[in-house]
Amino acid sequence: MRRFRTFFENKFYIELILATVLFVVAIGTNSMIVIIIYLLYFIIMLEIVRAVMSFLREKRIKIGILIDAFIILTLRELIVNVVKINEVEIHSLDTLFGSTINFHILIFCGVLLFLFFLRWLSILTSPDKRSIKR
Repeated sequence: MRRFRTFFENKFYIELILATVLFVVAIGTNSMIVIIIYLLYFIIMLEIVRAVMSFLREKRIKIGILIDAFIILTLRELIVNVVKINEVEIHSLDTLFGSTINFHILIFCGVLLFLFFLRWLSILTSPDKRSIKR
């Protein structure tokens, strides 16, 4: 009984087992991208619920949580567009830059860089960080 409890106290093993099961299911059903996309949706919902609960408890919005949700949403869209690019044949440089899918990928990469910059700023200017220094 003690060994069983110790096993579940160490969350790494639970995460490892869950990830292995999801990976085997994704490989078995040939739906790796679909499972990744739905897991990213789930993480987005968790972040939004976390932001709402934080607002209800502390009466302030933690921008970092919302930026994290937008980063995950942008990564999801980037993954969807990268999967679509595998269906497009690129024969020349003009085709590469003329494709709307490639344009979307460039836009999402720019948005990701901007969101990472905002996340860095939110960490630097966080009221929680300032209260720790005092």
